[in-house]
Amino acid sequence: MIEFSASILNCDFARLGSEIKAAEEAGVDAFHLDVMDGHSVPNISFGPPVTKHLRNLTKLPLRAHLMITDPVRYAPKFIETGADEVLYHIEVADSDTLPKLLELGKPVGISMNPDTHLESVYPILPKLSQVLLMSVYPGFGGQRFIPETLFRIETLKREIERQGLSVPVSVDGGVNPETAPDIRNAGASILVVGSALFRSVDYAEVVRQVKG
Repeated sequence: MIEFSASILNCDFARLGSEIKAAEEAGVDAFHLDVMDGHSVPNISFGPPVTKHLRNLTKLPLRAHLMITDPVRYAPKFIETGADEVLYHIEVADSDTLPKLLELGKPVGISMNPDTHLESVYPILPKLSQVLLMSVYPGFGGQRFIPETLFRIETLKREIERQGLSVPVSVDGGVNPETAPDIRNAGASILVVGSALFRSVDYAEVVRQVKG
């Protein structure tokens, strides 16, 4: 089953309520919150107040993608304001990061930049709710999909199956109706889509094409 996770980074924040409603009606499965601190990535987005507002607008899952240098410090604030799942970057983690995040009682996933070795996540796969492969370098929306990501999806999927796990592989960056078929065929089951959705004139058609 393919899941469509709508990244709100590229939506029209001046009409956030109607954007969320339109995305729901189009058939999205979850909302992806790109949280940037200006340190871990070269941009700043939004914080827990937006999560709280979103929680009042939708019952769909909210996934906080923490592109920040101190996920352990800030993850509780996103959970308190309504996040159902937390994703943190393995590049900023130490040995205590995952155990401390798991103590918060919500599913925890890992995100990996395009140049991060896949092997670094293998030992902790059984504890993760998902592995999010960045198919662009994080920090800005609307970037082109990096083709080498397809090989990374296939490689990671093989390792997950070798360990006898069912951890979903998620992909974020440059996902659109043109790139989605190859991403699905490579083994990803959660597709994060931002600009291709919110800059389109037919949200439902984008969801249909991306999910296949």
